[in-house]
Amino acid sequence: MADRPTVALGIDIGGSGIKGAPVNLVTGEFLEDRYKLATPAKSTPEAVAALVGQIAERFLDTLPSDAPIGVTIPGIVRHGVVQSAANIDKSWMGCPGEKLFSDVLGRRVHLVNDADAAGVGELRYGSAKGRDGLVILTTLGTGIGSAILYDGVLVPNAELGHIELNGHDAESRAAASAKEREGLSYEEWATQRLQPYYAFLEFLFSPDLFVVGGGVSRKPDKFLPYLKLQTPIIPATLKNAAGIIGAASLAAD
Repeated sequence: MADRPTVALGIDIGGSGIKGAPVNLVTGEFLEDRYKLATPAKSTPEAVAALVGQIAERFLDTLPSDAPIGVTIPGIVRHGVVQSAANIDKSWMGCPGEKLFSDVLGRRVHLVNDADAAGVGELRYGSAKGRDGLVILTTLGTGIGSAILYDGVLVPNAELGHIELNGHDAESRAAASAKEREGLSYEEWATQRLQPYYAFLEFLFSPDLFVVGGGVSRKPDKFLPYLKLQTPIIPATLKNAAGIIGAASLAAD
């Protein structure tokens, strides 16, 4: 078996920005400063692929010719085909995204859901490193992204933000955007929204660890202490780098 690559390029596509960097797969650190471009207002597959090509071009000359490339996208990805479109143009639905990026870059690309990439990043290099068993990562932002990992293996495309809870789509009540929209304090948000959400996930999956990402993970002391769960729940540590690092690592697999 060939040795696993030690360097890969990760590119993370978001609703507002597309960012990439080469990653040291031994340490999980960037080898160069992250490069970011604004996501086009009309975020069609062709427009986004062109910017991904620009970001890749910035780094590929300095990387080995066989360096893997991983790209994330905010949508469900099955066998390289995008099957949902959150915060990007709806024309992505049914798009063979992995082939599109591979054609534009002239090299094989691995395409993955953005929350899945973040989960793998945290598991291999972040706050969940060294933790066996079932780990569930959730990102609390505009919606709720999620990743399920079991003994280091990703179970892809979990949409745990869309489970029904008390007659509502869970993310419509428990995402960070709901806290801001409804003017909830951190205590109200934690006790009234996050507690029933994580308790329900705990009942369904009996996880060994919850990892909480998203912008609010920078202020864990404001809400995590209010949660009463059997499962340990800790903040993510890689923050906005998690998607790039996870995508690069998964591409090297």
